[in-house]
This record gives sequence, structure tokens and C-alpha cells, in this order.
Amino acid sequence: MSEPHVTLDPSGLDPVQQKLRGPLEDQLTSALQAAADRVRSGYAGEPVEDVCRRLLDETRSGLHPDIAAGFQPDMDEFCRVAVAIVRGELT
Repeated sequence: MSEPHVTLDPSGLDPVQQKLRGPLEDQLTSALQAAADRVRSGYAGEPVEDVCRRLLDETRSGLHPDIAAGFQPDMDEFCRVAVAIVRGELT
């Protein structure tokens, strides 16, 4: 699996939100990638569910509190990243 990336759903965004979409995706992706690196380096055989929860917590901790509060990722996709960490597939 390649590095994880966050893509926001553009439907329903107003023009201001649309302008901020790229920078926000960049910030979310950066926080997710840093979290994945931390979780991967500290992985010690925990179940996927725990890794997924830690990945979400670590990602949110890397964001501004207002952004973190509104960050509602697709948990299926987040858990795919956790599975890749557990399997040692995340590069």
C-alpha cells in the first residue's frame, strides 16, 4: 500500500469551502501520514480495531482542534490503513 491520502467529497461545498479544499486535504493527508508513521513504528501486535482507533486519535492530535473536531473520515478507509499497518504493507 502506498502512503495514505485524504480526499474530501466536493459535493455540497460552497465556493469558499471549495477554495479551501486543496489546502485542507493537504493538512489532513499530512496528519494522517504522520500518524500512520507513529502507529506503524509503535505497532506491537495489537488487533486491527485498536490500530484503527489509535490511527484516528493520532491523526486528530496532529490537527488544529477545530479541524480535528469536524474531521469525520470514512472509517472503512481508515481501517484499510490500519490493516496495512498490521500486515506490514504500508510503505
